[in-house]
Amino acid sequence: MLGNVLTAIVTPFRDNGLIDFDAFQRLARHLVANGSDGIVVAGTTGESPTLSDDERLELVRAAIEAVGDEANVVAGTGTYSTAHSVHLTEKAHELGADGFLVVTPYYNKPPQRGIVAHFEAVAGASDRPIVVYNIPARVVINIEPETISRLAEIPTVRAVKQANDDLAQAGHIVATGLDLYAGDDNLIQPFLELGGVGGVCVHTHVVGPQVAEQVGAARSGDVERAREIDRELAPAYDLLKVQTNPIAIKTALNLLGHAVGGHRLPLVPPTDDEVARVRDCLERLGLLVTA
Repeated sequence: MLGNVLTAIVTPFRDNGLIDFDAFQRLARHLVANGSDGIVVAGTTGESPTLSDDERLELVRAAIEAVGDEANVVAGTGTYSTAHSVHLTEKAHELGADGFLVVTPYYNKPPQRGIVAHFEAVAGASDRPIVVYNIPARVVINIEPETISRLAEIPTVRAVKQANDDLAQAGHIVATGLDLYAGDDNLIQPFLELGGVGGVCVHTHVVGPQVAEQVGAARSGDVERAREIDRELAPAYDLLKVQTNPIAIKTALNLLGHAVGGHRLPLVPPTDDEVARVRDCLERLGLLVTA
């Protein structure tokens, strides 16, 4: 519905810490020209915890301006406050976002029924599709299968970005009729083989065409070709393990000539060793020539 390959786009910063909107729009166009059906704006990869509401919404506006005629723009509007999440969803709806990525409320650890109530409230802010983002490693709690079933009853909840490697739980998402997106890039292949539609990806910043081919092959029945591409992308998965996301992928983009700048604290620049490890991964992918 929102596409098979969505890239959770980084937020470029200038040396003074302000958002570089020109670089952001250039990168958005590059991603859409290289395999992405859409982009997810102001997610974790976009360093959403350090963005103001105005900055988040300006990024959505800039994304729609840059690629809205060619690709879907999904706004990251989830926070640990239901009222705040509703507000951001309303504003992103007004700007014309095609859908919303809404993470499980973090830090305050609501019970499962609280998660349902949260998504019911956010769903009331727009008639456009919501992608539920289940990422237990960052929010501490998992959305349990029974809760997924209840969320599937909300008309505008249409998909789950699942960053949980439990294949039984992933299969349950498919069984409910929701679209299953891999939330960790190394889960794309197993999830595709369960009936998933694709991924909300980070590595597609640098290997977008390959991932688009992988997903297309799997969905057309050529599982062996998809698995072959998945094996070839092993260095991309290694790249993302170098340091907390998005430090590694921003390092890779900068090495490849996409000037996306650094980070806002508490994220910090990569060490020399980390840069070397990212460079090695890019060389193994054939994206950089070995020095």
